[in-house]
Amino acid sequence: MTNETLVVGDISERIRAAVTGVVKALENAFNTKDPIALSEQFSTDASWSNALGTRLDGRAAIAEFSAPALKGFLSDSYARYDIAKLLEVAPGVIAVNVVQTPTDATGAPVAGPWGSTLYVIAERADGWRIVAGQNTAVDAPRT
Repeated sequence: MTNETLVVGDISERIRAAVTGVVKALENAFNTKDPIALSEQFSTDASWSNALGTRLDGRAAIAEFSAPALKGFLSDSYARYDIAKLLEVAPGVIAVNVVQTPTDATGAPVAGPWGSTLYVIAERADGWRIVAGQNTAVDAPRT
């Protein structure tokens, strides 16, 4: 797997850093099992479909679902989130393809479900937030 990010459109370094910050904050929240920090990466009116196919509408619903999931069936799951592509959809709106690699608690890759995620991250009054997204469980890439 490559760590190179394909960038499509005129995305400034400032915007790249902001969008990357959202993805890395989401990764950290997932790995520390913090549902509030996780939900804060989403806009208040976000639409999110998780890897189970459940659509969650709004930050509050995302937090409500995530709390028991992170403490329950996801309590021993960790991942690294690598941005594969940034696509400028419109000014202040970036589509972000992310590869989720399963890891152990130390960040070392392990066998387990991978994720292919699409986030639409937009600049809002309260900063850059995920406004829509879809997480899909996928098989490990062939090496």
